[in-house]
Amino acid sequence: MDRSSPATTDAGERILDAAYTLFCRRGVNIVGIDEIIATSGVARQTLYRRFNSKQDLVLAVLARREKLWLRSWLQAEVERRTTDPDGRLLAIFEVFDGWFRRSDFEGCAFINVMLEHPDQDDPIRRACVGYLADIRVLLATLAADAGIADPDDFARRWHILMKGSIVSAGEGDADAALRARAVGSLVLEREPRSG
Repeated sequence: MDRSSPATTDAGERILDAAYTLFCRRGVNIVGIDEIIATSGVARQTLYRRFNSKQDLVLAVLARREKLWLRSWLQAEVERRTTDPDGRLLAIFEVFDGWFRRSDFEGCAFINVMLEHPDQDDPIRRACVGYLADIRVLLATLAADAGIADPDDFARRWHILMKGSIVSAGEGDADAALRARAVGSLVLEREPRSG
């Protein structure tokens, strides 16, 4: 996944770029505003003029992650690899395989940040839960295209397989995506189809 962004002189973008990199690599709670200011090269006053609070900055980073990770990277890569509906579901794990083998693999930012915010009413947690639901919407669409009888249920099960492979990769299993793809192939063979 390409995390690079074009060089920018806009202070808001520099803040967002710095926070994105730091939060995705190390988590939200451990990264302080001072580090974001130092990394972005902006003044404290500028940061707070663009983002009212650290929470607002975190929410902006999560929105960027959804756009970059889910839409511009995962969905685009899956669609680029094949037009076959079943193949697109399996291609998720092919894309993950390359991601898991990167030296800067950081896991799922939505899960990582969600776990840092255990309060069910926390706006950051709710945002993470919403972005994870967006992944399932994409999966349900792919499942419907493949003729899966119950796309929403399938999306929840497929998402569990995806998240499990991410955790396994985080534990050091370099072949986690290939293992998940093998399990996914078996699931697809047995999955009831509509019509």
